[in-house]
Amino acid sequence: MELKYSEITGKIIGAAIEVHKTLGNGFQEVIYQRALELEFQENGIDFVREFEMPIFYKGEQISTRCVDFLV
Repeated sequence: MELKYSEITGKIIGAAIEVHKTLGNGFQEVIYQRALELEFQENGIDFVREFEMPIFYKGEQISTRCVDFLV
């Protein structure tokens, strides 16, 4: 069974694995974010950083949340 977003999901996971293999553990989150941004660019993955998304409850917007990446 082919999933709807399997191709882009594979690219995202691959980019994250590459960052982890290269940097390893122990850095602040922002370091991994910057490295992941470079991997996304290198792999032609379209994204937006620090994107504010609305949060809905039963059809009504109740708040917003900033996500690190929106792909």
